[in-house]
Amino acid sequence: MLKKLSIISLILALFILFTKCFVLHKYMQSDNELSDHYSSLTFKPTYRSVAFLKKKIHYAVISKNDTLPLLVFVHGAPGAWYGYMNLMDDTILQKKFKMIAVDRLGYGKSNYGEAETSTALQALSIKSIIEKENTSHQKVTLVGRSYGAPITAWLAINYPDKIEKLFMISPVIDPAKEKFYWFSGAGKWKPVQWLLPELLNVATAEKFAHEQQMEMMLPKWKSLYVPTVVVSGETDRIADTANFSFAKRHLINCDTTMMMLKNTGHLVTYERPAIIKALLLKNDREVCVKVLHASK
Repeated sequence: MLKKLSIISLILALFILFTKCFVLHKYMQSDNELSDHYSSLTFKPTYRSVAFLKKKIHYAVISKNDTLPLLVFVHGAPGAWYGYMNLMDDTILQKKFKMIAVDRLGYGKSNYGEAETSTALQALSIKSIIEKENTSHQKVTLVGRSYGAPITAWLAINYPDKIEKLFMISPVIDPAKEKFYWFSGAGKWKPVQWLLPELLNVATAEKFAHEQQMEMMLPKWKSLYVPTVVVSGETDRIADTANFSFAKRHLINCDTTMMMLKNTGHLVTYERPAIIKALLLKNDREVCVKVLHASK
């Protein structure tokens, strides 16, 4: 029995070490790495923050003209604003929108490591950014990916007069289909949490609260009236594709565009950015066609 426990402990330790290295490489970028990325680009983001409930929420802004309509990107778990860097850097989108990408509470430079598991409070923190930055006073376009999708949806449901369009990419919104893995429970152990980077601990806290949060949202979906686009990948191994079916069943009172992409996983904005760009530019048909043609 002791030998078996030792083997399990070793496997778990190696898994944690691998996960830590993988996460640090994939989900975290230093200020120096970001500076290097933007050193060759003529247009760079500015970094700002707003106070929210004695916390600070940090975000990046790309704005060539403050009279442009606001486009707000909200990441999943884990994540940071630069998870949307490929779209923020796009010169066509820069001409059409004032773009903001948020470090959600608990991630990046927004009280890093302090988990906020309330969907409503996450959404309201983003609302505080919109109130500060929407200088054009036009309706706002929201893009939420994974766990960010229900956060943006909460805003669209509660403030429909402020929102032009909602995009839910690889959404995790079905409380009956929260996906857990064999190692998920280990993330709640204190020794494991001590070893892992804080963004994973925050993501774990959100994960174990998410089912209840989505149950609380169940009666609210019928009150979503804002035009909504839902995009999922057919080979998504992180968010159960049943979430796509959930959206079909529950988004009954809004104009919806539903897309299930073949040969695409969870990270749709990385794997198929041209499609997301085309959907964002749908009202500008000529530009949209050029974007899709260039992606072929």
